[in-house]
Amino acid sequence: MICIVQRVLEAHVSVGHEVVGRIGSGLVVLAAVQRRDTEADITWTAGKLTTLRIFPSADGQKNFDRDVKEIGGGILLVSNFTVAAATAKGRRPSLDNAADPAAGRVMFDKLLAAVAATGIPTATGRFGADMAVHLVNDGPVTMIVESPIRATAQET
Repeated sequence: MICIVQRVLEAHVSVGHEVVGRIGSGLVVLAAVQRRDTEADITWTAGKLTTLRIFPSADGQKNFDRDVKEIGGGILLVSNFTVAAATAKGRRPSLDNAADPAAGRVMFDKLLAAVAATGIPTATGRFGADMAVHLVNDGPVTMIVESPIRATAQET
């Protein structure tokens, strides 16, 4: 599983003219389920997203001291299969590593449930829809989170 994680002051996702998910401060996560992801990848990724120390300390002295729960923030978790694109060869990205839509939806829903089960306010977009994600990046702080379980199983 690969995620693009952005620390935000606020964010929302719209489908058409309808806002379907919104958070205040917290994390926007664009998550791609890959073909070989397993339940272990979901567990690891949910744990990493909810405990990643990406926010400054209360006194502002340390840049990466607190996690999203400690700051009372939320997570806007958006399915985005294009994050799984391989771009090393040619000019057209390959999406061969992305899970097929049916499997991707099942795994994404499990990730969403695992994150929400931690008690962190969690919002999402609409799986498979053409979405517009609006955010105010804080920092900017943007990181890639890739489950090591999937990464070690990847063919080279």
